[in-house]
This record gives sequence, structure tokens and C-alpha cells, in this order.
Amino acid sequence: MAKKAEAVETIEVAPQPKVKKVQAKPEFEFKDRTYYIATGKSPLIYTIPSKHSRRKPLLYFDPEKKYNREIRYATNMRSPFVDEQKGMATLGRITFKNGTLTVPKENVVLQKILSLYHPQKDLVYKELDKVKDSADHLQWIELELEALTAAKSMHIDQIEAILRSELGEKVNTLSSSELKRDIMLFAKRNPILFLELATDDSIELRNVGAKAVEAGFLKLSDDQRTFTYGDGNRKLMTVPFDEHPYSALASYFKTDDGMEVYKTILKRLK
Repeated sequence: MAKKAEAVETIEVAPQPKVKKVQAKPEFEFKDRTYYIATGKSPLIYTIPSKHSRRKPLLYFDPEKKYNREIRYATNMRSPFVDEQKGMATLGRITFKNGTLTVPKENVVLQKILSLYHPQKDLVYKELDKVKDSADHLQWIELELEALTAAKSMHIDQIEAILRSELGEKVNTLSSSELKRDIMLFAKRNPILFLELATDDSIELRNVGAKAVEAGFLKLSDDQRTFTYGDGNRKLMTVPFDEHPYSALASYFKTDDGMEVYKTILKRLK
């Protein structure tokens, strides 16, 4: 006689919630750290706030706890936060000497205040990062070289156009050698701005407009709002509100009507 198949009991298991992986916070590196005043100056003594006050708030918004936490540098406490400090606190000062402050690796509390929590970080002072600073310095040197190379090969008319945006009518009194010298100095001093101006197709149009006004071919009203043209002072254009007059004139020169005026001015300036 055949045996009956035994019934298999099925047990339903409720779906288990997925466990969210929480990434561990990176540990604060144990090393000596140096901080410096970000203004480029090196005062003999410069002190920044080391505890919270109404006049000089020292608060850190904790994204995990969702509220501002009061900071206090206490030399006898393990935490920089007041709500974690217990007992009598011995307050410390945060003082830069000759523009710098070196904090040894043993003073982790002060390092965390300065590197992680102090609201004046990157505004009043910065942490010295030799690798990053070296990369930034290298990038700046490369920009200088690019700007100086472009300045050296520039035509004198383009040099005059760029310098006029910086010096105004003073460029009219400079010789060719002085213009070449000044454009090289400008390129080295501010390579980013120089390269922006060098690739701006409106800079030469602005220069022509300024020279035309100086020569009397164009006239700009005293209120800097209207350009007139020709002996009859025919109205050429109205400067839009909040726009530089010569920038507006350069935009006008790019129009069909403006291009004819521009060509005529170029002929008269030669």
C-alpha cells in the first residue's frame, strides 16, 4: 500500500528591513598643524575668539544633532563643545604670533576647533596644507607664464586697448616701450584678469569708442547716458540703465547700423 506524502508546512517570514550601512567618520589625523592669517598680513599678536559670546558668536551647527553647539577652548577638556564639558573649565587663548600659529599633535582639542568648527576658518585664517598650496602655486605660475607669453606677442593696438580699460586716457601719454612694459607687469600681477581681457572681443571696440570720444568724433553726454555723432550731434544711442557706456557702445558697434559707424570712425582715427 502506497504511503501518503507527508504535508510540508510552509512558514512565511516577514520581509526583513534592509540595514542601512553607516559609513564610519574619517578619523582626525594625528599630526602637528600650522595655521596662518588669511589677509596676507603678519601682525605681531592676533587673537581670535576662543569662547562664545553675544559680540563674537562661536557656534557650530551640528548636522547630526540639528542644532547649534556652543564652542569653548578649555585646555583641561577633551571636547571643544560646551555641552560635553563637565566640571571647572580652564579657558585657553587662541593667539597667532607674527601671523602664524602652530598647534602640536598632542593638542587635539584646539586643532579640532581650528580645523573643523571655528566660524572664522578660511575667512580670517587658514590651515597650512603644503600639498594643496604647492598645487595652487604651480597653477598660478602656469597662469603667469601663459599671460606673459600672450602679452609678449601682442600687437600694440591690442595692448593699448587692454591698458585703456585699466588706465583710461593715461595710455595716450605712454610710449610704445612703456605700453609693452606695463602690459607685461599687468599680465604678471593679475594673469586671470589679463587673459579674460585678452580674449574679450569687445575690448578693442571699447578702445575705439574711447579714442573716438577723445578725438571728438563721438560725444558722450555729461550724465553718461547718450552718445551723439557727427557735426550735427546726431543721436547715436542711449546707454541702457546700469551698463557701462563704453560696453554699451561696443555692443552697438556689433549691430548692422553700428558697424557702419565703426568703420567710419576707424578711417577717421588713422
